[in-house]
Amino acid sequence: MQPAVVTFSDLTLSYGGHPAVHHLTGAVRRGSLTAVVGANGSGKSTLMKGIVGILPPMTGRCTVQRGLRMAYLPQQSEVDRSFPARVIDLVSLGLWPKRGLLGRHRQDDRDAVRQALSGVGLDGFESRPIDSLSGGQMQRTLFARVLVQNADLILLDEPFNAVDARTVADLVALLKRWQSEEGRTVLVVVHDLDLVREHFPEALLLARRPVAWGDARDVLDAGNLLKARQFHEAWDETAPWCEPAHGHAHQERAS
Repeated sequence: MQPAVVTFSDLTLSYGGHPAVHHLTGAVRRGSLTAVVGANGSGKSTLMKGIVGILPPMTGRCTVQRGLRMAYLPQQSEVDRSFPARVIDLVSLGLWPKRGLLGRHRQDDRDAVRQALSGVGLDGFESRPIDSLSGGQMQRTLFARVLVQNADLILLDEPFNAVDARTVADLVALLKRWQSEEGRTVLVVVHDLDLVREHFPEALLLARRPVAWGDARDVLDAGNLLKARQFHEAWDETAPWCEPAHGHAHQERAS
């Protein structure tokens, strides 16, 4: 059993003044590939921001292994594509943990950027303005930025939205290589449940609170999906607080 890189201890996160993820307990194992699934508003993006540290816990704890290098890719809608930048500029931002925002790039840095672009199928795109890219090309560029960060833990928020089928297939293959060949830990918010069943070994099903967590096919069975829908529909948007869940809050993965 691999050690945990992220541990949740009765974690509750709030967004917009109201609890959005309730009483999550469990752990993300090193080297795992996990899909985070649930309806819109179920807390998936909030959880990602909680792991990164953008949102502090309302109660409980989210503990990330000390010294872990982390890369976070938010939804495309959070990226300002009107900014006058080239593909190479955006990808090079992934070097800031190593060089700082104003640090000089060395030859090995420039080589890493070119290799990352080649790895996502964007050879020759270095000088293209980012506002000229298609949705799929933009997502490949953002994946290249993640690549140059050389992170141990990779968090991706809805990376397959508004992306063509070929790009989805290429990016999924890249994720699986990161996890299986390079031993990275990958956590991905995904809407397509068929994609999860086919390609993701593990899944966490959220409906503001955890419904199930473990083997993806078991998590996404009809009973759990029905339970998630019922939980989601029952939430009162104006509720200021919540009580600890009992019994079905979290299904631990069997060791």
